[in-house]
Amino acid sequence: MIEIIRADPREFISFLQASDDYASSLYPAESNHMLDVETLLRPQMNFFGVLVGGVVKGCGGFWAHEDYVEIKRVWIDPSARGLGLSRKLMTVLEDEARTLGLKVARLETGISQPEALGLYHSLGYVERGPFGDYKLDPLSVFMEKML
Repeated sequence: MIEIIRADPREFISFLQASDDYASSLYPAESNHMLDVETLLRPQMNFFGVLVGGVVKGCGGFWAHEDYVEIKRVWIDPSARGLGLSRKLMTVLEDEARTLGLKVARLETGISQPEALGLYHSLGYVERGPFGDYKLDPLSVFMEKML
């Protein structure tokens, strides 16, 4: 049974660290835009855990801005990939954003993550320029979707 629940990011330190380590293996520090645990605890962040049979297999969330949400820290344990967990998580994130009355979801990912890019494209995200505090970065791909 797959469950996606609201969660405390402090309970996902190992997943967040795995995500950090993976990104660090692909990109230089200036191209990594990870939120730390303290930032993930702020009220603007909506954080969720992915459980399979009661076992934690992933996490992710969104930062609620005034007129859009930014998808952040989506990570699925490599042992659970291929089960559609990222797609299910993204659906929950988008539905939750809609309940807040927000109509646009944005994200930043990297050029060396074809699986993530494929997922986001298949979910209807389209490429766009930098948003928020991001600067143009040849290693980043900026995307958005109307919700």
